[in-house]
Amino acid sequence: MLGRSLREVSAALKQGQVTPTELCKKCLSLIKKTKYLNAYITVSEEVALKQAEESEKRYKQGQSLGDLDGIPVAVKDNFSTSGIETTCASNMLKGYIPPYNATVVQKLLDQGALLMGKTNLDEFAMGSGSTDGVFGPVKNPWSYSRQYRERRRHDELGDSHWLITGGSSGGSAAAVASFTCFAALGSDTGGSTRNPAAHCGLVGFKPSYGLVSRHGLIPLVNSMDVPGIFTRCVDDTAIVLGILAGHDPKDSTTVQDPIKPPMIPGVMDVSRLCIGIPKEYLVPELSSEIQSLWSRAADLFESEGAKVIEVSLPHTCYSIICYHVLCASEVASNMARFDGLQYGHRSGMDVSTEAMYAATRQEGFNDVVRGRILSGNFFLLKENYENYFVKAQKVRRLIVRDFKNAFASGVDVLLTPTTLREAVPYLEFIKEDNRTRSAQDDIFTQAVNMAGLPAVSVPVALSNQGLPIGLQLIGRAFCDQQLLTVAKWLEKQVQFPIIQLQDLMDDGSLVLENGNLTSASLT
Repeated sequence: MLGRSLREVSAALKQGQVTPTELCKKCLSLIKKTKYLNAYITVSEEVALKQAEESEKRYKQGQSLGDLDGIPVAVKDNFSTSGIETTCASNMLKGYIPPYNATVVQKLLDQGALLMGKTNLDEFAMGSGSTDGVFGPVKNPWSYSRQYRERRRHDELGDSHWLITGGSSGGSAAAVASFTCFAALGSDTGGSTRNPAAHCGLVGFKPSYGLVSRHGLIPLVNSMDVPGIFTRCVDDTAIVLGILAGHDPKDSTTVQDPIKPPMIPGVMDVSRLCIGIPKEYLVPELSSEIQSLWSRAADLFESEGAKVIEVSLPHTCYSIICYHVLCASEVASNMARFDGLQYGHRSGMDVSTEAMYAATRQEGFNDVVRGRILSGNFFLLKENYENYFVKAQKVRRLIVRDFKNAFASGVDVLLTPTTLREAVPYLEFIKEDNRTRSAQDDIFTQAVNMAGLPAVSVPVALSNQGLPIGLQLIGRAFCDQQLLTVAKWLEKQVQFPIIQLQDLMDDGSLVLENGNLTSASLT
């Protein structure tokens, strides 16, 4: 049952093949078995079981709330959850229990979803590996898959050779990939949903800015943050998006009903599509294997009658530094609220108010967060403001214009890599500092956030090492449904294999429904 899609399990619940309580207990058991992944910061067992009991009553009375009723989900620990600790994986917010739910969380609960827990992340979502949180790094479930382990030497299978999930929403990705829930919320500021989705073999969706409410998402970069969605197939993403999308009076950046739910992808006539291939995304650092899969995916569209053309996004080369300046500047502003007075950690230093402020932030934030605060304040100094912040805003406008010009040329969807390479071992990943890693890992994803466009990472194949590789599709603003329709078509063509978690399959914890795995057609 746990290997099925959200849609299939929803149907099984409605037909009485399984009860919400049984499903909840299976997921809770699996969370305990996979605790070594460190996917969850908080497991809300009592809450989930109570929600399952209420869902079961509704099903018995024939009053199901919809497709999510009785479905286990997880939420990244930077979304506020009423009565459940919300830490942002930081000492600063340890023990903080919000009095309200984020809008997206409330919408899931209103549909009867079961909240299994809060997932791990980089501290305050600043990172691309889910390795810099105070609760420790998240391990990629594919580190323990049969597909990967069969290709490794015996001396490469020890505890020290596990792979990163990508980040910063790695906990949510690991939770879905290890079958402990059927969907999870992440946040996406520069690729924090799409990056781990690519590394964990999932569909990772970033909606158009303004389509889904940010209310209750603890902010990193207000002008780029969006809630993201992790699922194991595109149809499931569409179901969740249909529930989350819509205007929220608590978030002034949401637009008035640009798309009417449901978001279920329709049948795609690929021959009517024009697919754009940004030439600037062919960078020297891109692995030859991903480059080859990118080319084959383009050929796949072309073989079905789609028009595939090269497009130019000429300001791509400036996007990383532009993103860094804007991100750090907004971080400096957003982190100012954590002063030890209103909520969260407060230092015992009582020499003076200023000393208490300084000690609180020294004790509460890690080096990465403090570094971004310092950078942001430097960029915002009166003597630097014009040369850094204002210039970065101008470059951002040029990046937005690049995308507009590409779509104005007749392109429907852009096809790009999601990441430069497959997931790497943790010990290799931490050789570089956080800023360098983020600049490299978000090279294909962060410009989308600056432009406010929808994008989705779709798993397309396993690498020669047996690890997932994802490709990214980028759509026009508020054409999220069209984008998911194209993604569904690509997903159907490639038939990405399901992860084989050997320890779970051996003891019967996980029984996959579709029998033997098929090979991805792009390999």
